[in-house]
Amino acid sequence: MLTSTVCAAVSAAGLGIALVTAYRKRFRAAIRLAAWSLIPVGLVMTGVVDWLTGLVLKPTVWAGFGVLALSALLFLAGRAADRRGGRREGRRAAGEAPGRGTVAPAASAPSLGPARRGKPASGDEDFSDIEAILKKHGI
Repeated sequence: MLTSTVCAAVSAAGLGIALVTAYRKRFRAAIRLAAWSLIPVGLVMTGVVDWLTGLVLKPTVWAGFGVLALSALLFLAGRAADRRGGRREGRRAAGEAPGRGTVAPAASAPSLGPARRGKPASGDEDFSDIEAILKKHGI
């Protein structure tokens, strides 16, 4: 009821301003103002305003929006947990090899040879890297 009265008052004020604008010989602006000022009355007559006020002023509607927001947050948290390793830990527990899902596990680490570091390349330094890798793997 109150919203209908407010919408009618806004429309009446808009139509009054449109009349003053038309009196000043600005007809295109007056037509646009009249069109905008009739929208609130049209919304009241179609029932959209009552539907919106019922939607906004009911606490159960806001509680429903809160539940939907919580659900969306839980979905996002689940996806973040999967990306951070939840899937990998599940595979390891099932007995799958830890590096099995990756295509090239060492591809992310660039291999810089001794020549690129600025050191002169000698035969001993090349083999020391290989020996370190073999010792690391227990060979």
